[in-house]
Amino acid sequence: MTAAQDATLALLTRYYAAFATQDHAAMLDCLTDDVVHHINQGEAETGKAAFAAFLDVMDTAYCERLTDMVLFASEDGTRAAAEFRVLGTYLKTAEGYPEAHGQTYDLPAGAFFSLKGGKIARISVYYNAADWVEQVS
Repeated sequence: MTAAQDATLALLTRYYAAFATQDHAAMLDCLTDDVVHHINQGEAETGKAAFAAFLDVMDTAYCERLTDMVLFASEDGTRAAAEFRVLGTYLKTAEGYPEAHGQTYDLPAGAFFSLKGGKIARISVYYNAADWVEQVS
């Protein structure tokens, strides 16, 4: 493994450790100021402020824990991926989706990253939204 891969994997480990404790400041510290966030089956958003707002909405509507985490990094450390399961509880109804009443779900998911200057510059998260809807309906 290269030093660049080690550094990238360490950054992703910090990012997901902060996610696990809902430490938004620590998550944001892992990102470039102009981070691009490709939301699953949605619009891309740019910047830390947009990502912080996304996190606030997510924490209000869902309680999630990630398990079975596997991290990957390219040899040069500029690209990375994560594969995991999302174990969650649907807390607050999201617009256009079934009514929330504490339903639980278990989804396989993945995320892809681009890195620049030792920070995350792009996050693209993917999961099967139809599977999620079926689980919470």
